[in-house]
Amino acid sequence: MKQKKLLYTGKAKSVYHTDVKGTLIVEFRDDITAFDGGKKDTLMNKGGYNAGVSAFFFSCLEENGVKTHFLEMLDEKRMVVRELSMIPLEVIVRNFAAGSIVRNYPFKEGSPLKPPVIVIDYKDDSRHDPMLNDDLIIALRLVTPPELKRIKTIALRVNALLSGLLAKEGITLVDFKLEFGRQGKTIYLGDEISMDSMRLWDKKTGESLDKDVYRFNKGDVMATYQVVAARITKKQKSGAAKKAVAAPKNSKKRAR
Repeated sequence: MKQKKLLYTGKAKSVYHTDVKGTLIVEFRDDITAFDGGKKDTLMNKGGYNAGVSAFFFSCLEENGVKTHFLEMLDEKRMVVRELSMIPLEVIVRNFAAGSIVRNYPFKEGSPLKPPVIVIDYKDDSRHDPMLNDDLIIALRLVTPPELKRIKTIALRVNALLSGLLAKEGITLVDFKLEFGRQGKTIYLGDEISMDSMRLWDKKTGESLDKDVYRFNKGDVMATYQVVAARITKKQKSGAAKKAVAAPKNSKKRAR
């Protein structure tokens, strides 16, 4: 597979066309940002850690019936994915109160949210990603009512799977962001699932294990990412994770 013309550059990823119809290459760069880009840095190896963790999670989810855009890894920072028509929604699943939900509502930091709370934002940097309700989502014609129901069902399924997986490694999944897209009439999970898009706490110490370390100057960001990536993907020799590190010879065989 050949990487071709640049399609899109985001805050921390670049997306390229390929010579294979219906596929793209996502490059995870070493850039890191916070506060709507108000804080920016480039940290060596950051892209590789996020790419590896994302590939691991996507493979685990695929094995459990969740359709994702992930096809294979080309190298430690470049991922081959299905080309999707992305839906401009950020779907946030919250298991514990933290971050903006504590700032904006009378929740106590760390209090459990049962059942998990789904918050959906409109993905638009110029509007600072405002929160939407179901009526606004439908009025904007971003998805149909059945698609919205499907997206929420997938989000809760992903939450259950990742919460269980991370708990076994002594990590609490506090909250995380998902993005979705369409290929034809099928909705797939897209974007990434990494330390940049999740809030993770160590079960024993309560220590932050995600981008909050960078946001709030809590320590060595890359040391944290390295340790967390190793904890999450340490079982790479078996099951789903094996797919994340051993790329298939023909990515088309995995498309469905």
